[in-house]
Amino acid sequence: MPAIEQLTRIEPVHLARLQAHGLFTTGLLLERTETPTRRQTLADQTDASPADVAEWRDEALLLNLAFFGPTEHELLAQIGITGVTALAATAWEAFESAVLRAATDLHYAVPDRLAVRSWWEQGQVLVEA
Repeated sequence: MPAIEQLTRIEPVHLARLQAHGLFTTGLLLERTETPTRRQTLADQTDASPADVAEWRDEALLLNLAFFGPTEHELLAQIGITGVTALAATAWEAFESAVLRAATDLHYAVPDRLAVRSWWEQGQVLVEA
């Protein structure tokens, strides 16, 4: 599970409050935010808004995709995808070409097409759930 510090849409004050509540990984954050009631409770405990918690969850879901790591996170950030909601809202062809373009722009190795397709399909499933 990625460390919670890898979330890019979280303010340092909220990060410290999450850690004070024992949330050190994105997996723990996902567990604590499974339902709207649990998201509201965490928002209250960290003095964050429910929208903030929803953003953190959205990005945490992205970081927990299979075949996905910090480099892939950077690639998707380059194309404006910061969570699974944006990933799922992107058409496959547009997503694939944007990822390939971002890899070229950032001088990264081009990701395997099967892995890229896997990220996109996982995003579709997570948003539907």
